Amino acid sequence: MSDNFRLTLAQLNPTVGAISGNCDKARDAWHAAKEAGSDMLALPEAFVTGYQTQDLVMRPQFFRDAMDAVEALAKDCADGPAMGIGAPYHDGKDLYNAYYILKGGKIATRILKQRLPNETVFDEERHFTSADPQGPYSMGPIRIGTPICEDAWHAEDVCETLAESGAEFLLIPNGSPYYRNKFDVRLNHMVGRVVETGLPLVYLNMVGGQDDQVFDGGTFALNPGGEMALKMSAFDEEIQHIDLTRTDDGWRITPGPIATHGDEWEQDYRAMVESLRDYMGKTGFKQVLLGLSGGIDSAIVATIAADALGPENVRCVMLPSEYTSQGSLDDAKDIANRLGCTYDFVPIKEGRDAITNTLAPFFEGLEPDITEENIQSRLRGLLLMALSNKTGAMLLTTGNKSEVAVGYATIYGDMSGGYNPIKDLYKTRVFEQCRWRNANHRDWMKGPEGEVIPVSIIDKPPSAELRPDQKDEDSLPPYDVLDAILEGIIDDEKSVAELVAEGFDKATVKKVEHLVYISEYKRFQSAPGTRLTMRSFWLDRRYPIVNRWRDGS
Repeated sequence: MSDNFRLTLAQLNPTVGAISGNCDKARDAWHAAKEAGSDMLALPEAFVTGYQTQDLVMRPQFFRDAMDAVEALAKDCADGPAMGIGAPYHDGKDLYNAYYILKGGKIATRILKQRLPNETVFDEERHFTSADPQGPYSMGPIRIGTPICEDAWHAEDVCETLAESGAEFLLIPNGSPYYRNKFDVRLNHMVGRVVETGLPLVYLNMVGGQDDQVFDGGTFALNPGGEMALKMSAFDEEIQHIDLTRTDDGWRITPGPIATHGDEWEQDYRAMVESLRDYMGKTGFKQVLLGLSGGIDSAIVATIAADALGPENVRCVMLPSEYTSQGSLDDAKDIANRLGCTYDFVPIKEGRDAITNTLAPFFEGLEPDITEENIQSRLRGLLLMALSNKTGAMLLTTGNKSEVAVGYATIYGDMSGGYNPIKDLYKTRVFEQCRWRNANHRDWMKGPEGEVIPVSIIDKPPSAELRPDQKDEDSLPPYDVLDAILEGIIDDEKSVAELVAEGFDKATVKKVEHLVYISEYKRFQSAPGTRLTMRSFWLDRRYPIVNRWRDGS
């Protein structure tokens, strides 16, 4: 019996529902594994269907198509290495999240997921049946245990059972989406599994964007004791071949490349770029447009779009009113020129005058208020959507998490659009993220290097510019205070009393809490956007629109 085993790891980007295309990617990876003399190719969890499929996977014809594709893949890849690939399995009664082992033209083994995550963005208990414990499978000289994603995230559970039943190596396929600093969380869990079992381990993750989620790769391998033997890049598609050798102490992974991952600012920015790039590519859009106000939020969204799609595919539109400052006019044109994007100037005065005249009989005797401000925003939304319809470019919306949280945005106005890359980025982080981008440029950015966001945009007080001398702080607490309160209420689920004990003014906390709850209906109708934290708006945080409870502590 051989004392060596070569495994090819395919950290690739599937597309949800593109069953044929995903299988083509698997075939290409299989050919690479065959050329490398590998014994087995491993692909991530749910690769055939893409992940997450949500309720689509429960549609009978969909899971039948996926299962048929696996059968065809086995036949096409008969003469060469075995293949491990994720896909659904229906046994005639129940639906499972499965990992198929294909060998010699057939399905040699089928592993079924036991622990189904039902928290944050995951609803697997809704979609799948939990499987009973299973043992390892033989692959040439080695016995492999394959806990699927969540199966490996719990101590003294699936991995330990596999080790006790004869597994000599753990291969863990994952569909693990990004949130800030998640790699360290994954690594700590997997070190725990290695220490418990004494076995070498591979944590194989997919890459790519799917709706609000981004899968960030970062595949790694550990030897017993927790020693890192391999670390693949974050966010990039990559194929790596690793060798395992039998020693007197058991199987060990031969050390390979150790990639360097960026810090949290780089990874957040990369997530926003990749999510937009894949959202566009996987839905068929080629170009975007956005309202460029001269403010910091639209500036960073324009920069993200240029980095994701190339400046030639980004159209920036300035839609000034009489309240738009000369500084904003200058800054908007400046950043569009720095980025190399198309810049259009579309004043809203004529349209606004027509609307004002139309409504005059109905508003007679009433004082101007937020209604007139919202008309400006909604007129801009109308014009931008018209340009989107006419050109086929998708409109981006540009509200940061602070604004989205408290409803400081106009529904059917500046909230109009198909995607929002900064939806999970608090305003205080927007400033720092702009500074990071000005100081850094990477190969995966399609926009120019250097100071692309004018410092004047970063330094000036934020304003919606919908009335004379307006500042955001006229309506909201200073952003450093607002964001700290929002993080307490939204991210940490703190009570009003806890925040007051930390030194925040009770009236301010109550005001922010009230704004968060009454804005739920806006968020329900808002564009999807990149998930950067475990408390993003949509699947991570599901609150009722109608809700009369308030924290009385």
